[in-house]
Amino acid sequence: MSRVLVVSSDFINQRMAGPAIRSYELARELHRAGNEVILASRAESDLPDPGFPIIAHDTSTLQQLAPKQDVIFFQGYILEAYPFIAASGARLVSDLYGPFNLELLVLKPLQKSANDLPMWDGTVSVVNEQLRVCDFFVCASEKQRDYWLGALSALNRVNPENFGRDPSLRSLIDLVPFGLPAEPPRRKGRAMRGVIPGIRDDDFILLGGTIYNWLDPLTLIRAAAMASAKHPNLRVVFMGIRHPNPYAPDSWMVHEAKRLATELGVINRIVFFNEEWVPYDRRGDWVLEADVGVSTHTDHIEAHLAFRTRFLDFFWAGVPILCTAGDTLGDTVERRQMGISVPPSDPDAIVRAIDVLADPVVRKQQAARVREYARELTWPNVAGPLVRFCADPQQAADLAAVQPARVRPVPHGDSEAAAAPRDWRYLAIKAMTTVLYQGPMSVLTKGRRYLGRRVNARLHPRPDRPLDPVQPRR
Repeated sequence: MSRVLVVSSDFINQRMAGPAIRSYELARELHRAGNEVILASRAESDLPDPGFPIIAHDTSTLQQLAPKQDVIFFQGYILEAYPFIAASGARLVSDLYGPFNLELLVLKPLQKSANDLPMWDGTVSVVNEQLRVCDFFVCASEKQRDYWLGALSALNRVNPENFGRDPSLRSLIDLVPFGLPAEPPRRKGRAMRGVIPGIRDDDFILLGGTIYNWLDPLTLIRAAAMASAKHPNLRVVFMGIRHPNPYAPDSWMVHEAKRLATELGVINRIVFFNEEWVPYDRRGDWVLEADVGVSTHTDHIEAHLAFRTRFLDFFWAGVPILCTAGDTLGDTVERRQMGISVPPSDPDAIVRAIDVLADPVVRKQQAARVREYARELTWPNVAGPLVRFCADPQQAADLAAVQPARVRPVPHGDSEAAAAPRDWRYLAIKAMTTVLYQGPMSVLTKGRRYLGRRVNARLHPRPDRPLDPVQPRR
């Protein structure tokens, strides 16, 4: 039995988004396996007692808990927020199921400005830091694993030490996809039919999840407007709009979707936006009332590597799926004939898919295949690699022998951000890891050299660079 601290980057509450759900469910699996688990949320939880503590994380609490753990499992920016975790002595496991560096590209299209580039550079540094110091990594698909192995190679983590322990490198990074409950959903009440004005018991419902900037509700809305002439009982419902994380940035795509639905005259008639986030224990009511689950995206790198959380609820309920091709689950839907996948940004293809899926016989055949596949994705099945690591947590072979190379982001041309001094958090993390791997005297030596370079740069500026580092080059 190991002592395992699961640190979530989200709020563990009755209304949870994907990262929180994943932390909660994997903590439950680790607890079932006999580990002594503590789940740390961004705030106090309102969930019923799961049999292990759910606490609110802050610096003081984690500073006390971290040195007492055998394993610390975290996601997102946790290591930047609490850099002392890296020196806790616990085996560190990073959850890379959602490549948040790629999400940032679509969350806010980056411009070459002093405001945007430090955000990007900072995120790259955060990703690289956890790739450099963690003992084990989990991700959601083989596509993602290939991507992260490339990143690990660039940081010298794919090396003779790790290869010697396990030539497959599964002991370094393995698959823990998003899962679903082992028990099928049970109705607790009505959700859409006869509850949302304009949706009747006999309507043909396409159910989507929330709307993020990296998704494409616009093509779906256009297709729904086109298909409604032939299928007047067609209804498209977006399940939850207002994110449960109060700090989550507003989605400009939500505003665009509502604007388009209004312009086309289909809002609250064909297309419906459920503003409130659906509680975790009520989501079964929604997916059980759906005829088809739907997820659409445009053609970009985030979509190529994504593992969409909402698909899992559709699988759980045995609902056929209409989706954009190109991501892992979209390709799986097509290969296993669990629905229809369409090219990105093609409303005509969606209309043709709706025509096919309007046939109850077709949906019944596809639903049987969905239920068969769902059995492979239950949380007890997918959590296996993480459970096995925690049963015998080992330090990564290379971390005991070799310090992996640090790779810094390449400066972005002549932007102001490229010339700006390093953020204090970057310097603090660098100092801490230097102490950890090279000793305190190395910090003093490198610190003197760093200050010497800064003073020399001020006294003897290069002719092609301005004296003031915050002024752009001319």
